[in-house]
Amino acid sequence: MRMDWWFLIVEKLASGSSHAKVILLGEHAVVYGQPAIALPLPDLAMTATIEAREAGQVVIAQGYQGPLATMAEVYEGVRQLILRLLRHFDALDAPFTLRIQSNIPQERGMGSSAASAIAIIRAFFAFFDTPLPDEELQRWANVEEAITHGSPSGIDAATTAHDVPVWFVKGSAPEPMSMALHGTLIIADTGVHGQTGLAVSVVREQLANEPIETQAHIDALGAIARDTREDLAHDDIIALGNHMNAAHQHLAALGVSHPQLEALVQAAREAGALGAKLTGGGVGGAMLALAKDDTDAHRIMLALEAAGAQEVWSQQYPQI
Repeated sequence: MRMDWWFLIVEKLASGSSHAKVILLGEHAVVYGQPAIALPLPDLAMTATIEAREAGQVVIAQGYQGPLATMAEVYEGVRQLILRLLRHFDALDAPFTLRIQSNIPQERGMGSSAASAIAIIRAFFAFFDTPLPDEELQRWANVEEAITHGSPSGIDAATTAHDVPVWFVKGSAPEPMSMALHGTLIIADTGVHGQTGLAVSVVREQLANEPIETQAHIDALGAIARDTREDLAHDDIIALGNHMNAAHQHLAALGVSHPQLEALVQAAREAGALGAKLTGGGVGGAMLALAKDDTDAHRIMLALEAAGAQEVWSQQYPQI
């Protein structure tokens, strides 16, 4: 694609969107071939909009406004993704403004980096009027995720791009799941920035130093995810809650919990949650709690706020 066509689209604008996600079960174990279940959070959304301009390459996002070339190191994954997309479309020098708008909390295990990648990729492919099969979307998203997180499982990219629960095994195509969950899922932000890259490294190091014990926790998390798939299919919220509690114990044993996560998990359980656990990379970030009805959900949310949660959301999945 040659740059002499650029004058034809100087007023062109295109956008792409995505949303947040939470991992219900299987985080960290999924990196080592075990299954995981992730749920979309469609109310927490990300939109990327590209507009042609006369000169310069400008990015406007939360925490950064300026030239693409001088984006801070924390945005290196996004910068590299944009450069590779421009190279793919033979448009390295194309002038544009990229605006990224989001209400997804960053560094909370809700897939904000993957969501930004998905939205940006969709925007670029729309801008260049190019079809984007899901397989190619996932491949491109892994460019940003690999730079940002080192050894991503791919589950964030798969779930932030889909509107249904996802059954995910690394190396396999994401599998949409049907789910009838009549309880309420509560998500609480610890206020502590999660560190997925660090958490992945912690598990990798523990597996190298204590292979037998660590592999047992990883295998147990995989087994819990398999059992939970049946829980969701049969709307068995009691079993789901028990599995959430068990998964949290294994994740804590892997070294990826945090004192504030533990405080919120305990507060939720004491307030009547059927189950509670960290979600995502851990070492901060967010946690999940399961309530059987609206009354319990309200009480649990108040307890989480009293225990120091910075923000609390609720999500229902009646028939998906």
